[in-house]
Amino acid sequence: MDPIRSVRNSRALYAARPGRRAVVVADLAQLRGPTSGVVELPHRLFWQPDRRVDLDAPGLLAWMYETVLAEAVRPDELGAWLHGPTLIRLWSDLHLPRGVRLAWEDRHPMLRVRDVAA
Repeated sequence: MDPIRSVRNSRALYAARPGRRAVVVADLAQLRGPTSGVVELPHRLFWQPDRRVDLDAPGLLAWMYETVLAEAVRPDELGAWLHGPTLIRLWSDLHLPRGVRLAWEDRHPMLRVRDVAA
């Protein structure tokens, strides 16, 4: 196989969107974000005038996780907005770009096992 094509294919495999690679933390313990209350996401992650999210409202915690996982470009963004045990609990129900899901499951196989078990 052509080495350049192989590199391109591996980049596409873990893409959050075309041209941008998914970001994954090395250790889920790095994720210490909020799990309840009202938070305000940075404009870079959520492009709306009102960026407040009530994490106690049904479905909004999972929605925020989906948004942050798809939009983050730095590990510190993940650490600020995601919580490791909550990510594990929500993982199998999150709607994520394929590249994001593959990147996280390859780095953290426990997520893949939980998804299969669910």
